[in-house]
Amino acid sequence: MIEIVKDATTIANIQQSTVGNTGAFKDEILSQWLCEKCVSEDKHQQAVERFVFSCGGYCVATYVLGIGDRHNDNIMITETGNLFHIDFGHILGNYKSFMGISKERVPFVLTPDFLYLMGTTGKKSSPNFLQFQNVCLKAYLALRHHTNLLIILFSMMLMTGMPQLTSKEDIEYIREALTVGRSENEAEQHFLDQIEICRDKGWTVQFNWFLHLVLGIKQGVEKRSA
Repeated sequence: MIEIVKDATTIANIQQSTVGNTGAFKDEILSQWLCEKCVSEDKHQQAVERFVFSCGGYCVATYVLGIGDRHNDNIMITETGNLFHIDFGHILGNYKSFMGISKERVPFVLTPDFLYLMGTTGKKSSPNFLQFQNVCLKAYLALRHHTNLLIILFSMMLMTGMPQLTSKEDIEYIREALTVGRSENEAEQHFLDQIEICRDKGWTVQFNWFLHLVLGIKQGVEKRSA
């Protein structure tokens, strides 16, 4: 299934086109880019709200499905604020590793630049961030109510030949992610805890993104030289 999304670009392109590779560490770049694309106050507010909702959906979906390879070339945003993921080659917690160390150090991607766009830095909680949390919890609980359906659908795909979905053990990832067997209050707290882990370790994602930009340039030079 292929969809063309107009007026969209990767987070990597936004970071790199502004100040180069170090853009991965600049919290304000994404927010400034969206301001440039939405000049009027009304359009900008609508774009920020759209970002909050789409980011919430993105975080929940990638967490529950165990989407890996979440670098800044695989995350895109439209000029109206819609955030979305591309490339679903790594699922159900089958993450890439580098020299034996997993590249995914957080439950999902919620970087300082995403939080900055929501008006949040450090441990502060802006109205947009509180809205983001609310969206996440609603989406997460909604998926929990359909756990059996998700399990059935993935069970039906066991024989399709997908390399990362070959046994019932692979599907157990979804059960664990959806905290099957725990109460709704416990589930809510579980996801809020995941958000806090992302806030605390957002710098690790930025560092990974910086390496991705650097290695991307190196690979491009090598290809041109060849």
